[in-house]
Amino acid sequence: MSHNKPKIIVVLGPTSCGKTKLAIGLANKFKGEIVSADSRQVYKGMDIGTGKDLGDYNVPYHLIDVADPKRQYNLAKYQKQAFAAIDDILRRGKLPILVGGSGLYLQAVVDNYKLSDSKKDSALRKNAERLSAGELFRKLEKLAPKLAARLNNSDRNNPRRLVRYLEIIEQDKDFKSRAGRQKYDALIIGISYPREILQQRILKRLIERLEKQGMVDEVKKLRRSGLSWKKLADFGLEYKFISLYLRKEMSYEEMVEKLNTAIYQFSKRQLSWFKRWEKQGAKITWLKDNKTAVGLVKKFLKK
Repeated sequence: MSHNKPKIIVVLGPTSCGKTKLAIGLANKFKGEIVSADSRQVYKGMDIGTGKDLGDYNVPYHLIDVADPKRQYNLAKYQKQAFAAIDDILRRGKLPILVGGSGLYLQAVVDNYKLSDSKKDSALRKNAERLSAGELFRKLEKLAPKLAARLNNSDRNNPRRLVRYLEIIEQDKDFKSRAGRQKYDALIIGISYPREILQQRILKRLIERLEKQGMVDEVKKLRRSGLSWKKLADFGLEYKFISLYLRKEMSYEEMVEKLNTAIYQFSKRQLSWFKRWEKQGAKITWLKDNKTAVGLVKKFLKK
């Protein structure tokens, strides 16, 4: 019955694989609009470190710059806004293209996770305030190991998000299997590269962001805007390691080396998520050549 549902395109893959470029190309070809599925691109002022590349967009985009980094933003808010954006795009006769590397965000939309039923638990929150992100994550691992394994680096280091997941699990022991009836018929296109090439792309992009785009200055600006060092560290990767460098806890060279390694490790976790999603039933068409994407979308839209 999936052919009766509205059609959307999903473009996913690890960091530095060229998802945005492909998605923009498809949007231009098929009168589409981009819906970002990135857990950090939602935040204003976090542009270079999250790879927004807004200068590359010549099509409308959604779910970028929708949240203040000083305020809480969670999966339920993202899902609600993503559904609203996708439905609006469809109403206007355009093609929604969901693109990103945050597996949990992608899956929440495609598999229609049921998220909004769990209420805030004041007692749990009060107890959790005394725990570090690491302690909260280990607690989540015991209660819901499969869910914990899926979390990206940003979620794993964000105490507020971890507390929210604990609230959900405490009130709904079956949360991990609570996918709803899918709202959309999704063609899921995956981009990946051999390990050596992906490592080269990650390093090249990192150096470009540091030396040409001013990523260190971006972190300084966020700090001046009132974000604490801890909050910056909670955002992970670029924001964590550049913060350590700015606090003189590591040299520039050490920062580059450790950040490059951390981004590559993150890319492996992203790929693990996508492979796990496939085992759960998702059909991801992995591209060997980006040129084949146009043919895939044409065929899908004709169904």
